[in-house]
Amino acid sequence: MTNNNHEAARTPSDPSSPSSPSPTGSSGGVDASRITLRSPAELADALPYMLGFHPSDSLVMVAVHGEAGRFGGRLRVGIPAAPEEWEDTARQVADCLIRGSVRRGSRPDGIIVFLCQDPQRGDSAQRVMTRLRPLAQRIRLACGALDVPVLEALCLSAGRYWSYCCPDGRCCPAEGTALAAPGTSVMAAAATYAGLQVRGSLREIERRLTPLRGTVAGEMEGALDRAAVALVPKILDGATREEVGAETVLLARALIQRMTLAPPSEGGPGADAWDDGLLGHDEAASLILGLQDREIRDIAAEWMEGEEAAPALRLWRALARRCVGAYGEHAAAPLTLAGWVSWSTGDEPTARIALGLALRADDGYRFAQLLHHACNEGIDPEGLRECLREERRRREPRRGRLPAGTRRAGSVTRPPARPGGTGRTSSRRESGSTAGSEQ
Repeated sequence: MTNNNHEAARTPSDPSSPSSPSPTGSSGGVDASRITLRSPAELADALPYMLGFHPSDSLVMVAVHGEAGRFGGRLRVGIPAAPEEWEDTARQVADCLIRGSVRRGSRPDGIIVFLCQDPQRGDSAQRVMTRLRPLAQRIRLACGALDVPVLEALCLSAGRYWSYCCPDGRCCPAEGTALAAPGTSVMAAAATYAGLQVRGSLREIERRLTPLRGTVAGEMEGALDRAAVALVPKILDGATREEVGAETVLLARALIQRMTLAPPSEGGPGADAWDDGLLGHDEAASLILGLQDREIRDIAAEWMEGEEAAPALRLWRALARRCVGAYGEHAAAPLTLAGWVSWSTGDEPTARIALGLALRADDGYRFAQLLHHACNEGIDPEGLRECLREERRRREPRRGRLPAGTRRAGSVTRPPARPGGTGRTSSRRESGSTAGSEQ
């Protein structure tokens, strides 16, 4: 069994992209606290703390530097379902992680690989390990071809782990080795002391951002159809676009105020159900379509800190869940806003997941691309925050003043009732410009 010492820097979180091979670097505090990992068991136990969440259906790679084995950049992608894709995937992730590390100034001396996948019904964890062995081998070959050895490759499935690098059945039995119960290991105690936080599983975080299903989804799609018939011609018409924008901002502020005054009593799915109940289909549809305009989305991005951040994040998550059926691509805007607020408030793991989902909804969505890249590169979000603050000061010289062109009539708190309609028109549009949004 390999027995390399690996030191994990004290970082709040440092996961990579949930949907694309983008390595991430350490985000600071290397000398503040070190956690030494001496065995595959400790490596497996440390993985959620390195990422900030429990990965599922994931290939994770961690760069290792120096004689002491300091952890560097990390990369996470989904495991391709089709084995014929594994060879290309292996080459791409190896190249991406190594190039990213070199770009940050240090070529890795080794790589740790984790393959994380739970068995489906009727399957077993050992069969999962066996099925993924060829993928592990391809990754080892791809890294070796770039002169960076894989120091350890582990499969994590159903609470057990296996080493693909250790042939000794005395320490790595065929049936695998049980992982320590969550929160009970020395690693968990040390990570907690070091300030490392695990925010649930990848699947749980994604579930909070994915579209609703069932009857409510059909009702929501009907509301989006009606709103599209009423709003899209106005959005595309320069004469009425400002009016739609003003109504959209007013509606968003009213909903954020509603969220503020009605906080959920619990977290997770219960909180999401509570927020879904606060949001009507027609007002959600109007806001989703209004956010397709870049100028309006940039104003919404200003609600990123202080007491506005938490209710805004709840609203963006709820809107992302309402982008159902043919309107899945529209989720790019609220998902990007959710990612931005998460990043701005220090939750990088959730930010990367939300931004990855935004790019999955629309891989050409520029704002998501820029935020995703900046987050993965470890750039301080304060620069963008200050740009947005300055834009807000320019537009709202006095605290609480509405944007230019916004009507002050208190009666406009939500779009009026929309006539029924069956046509569906694309309203995806990133037009207009504001300072600090696409930089």
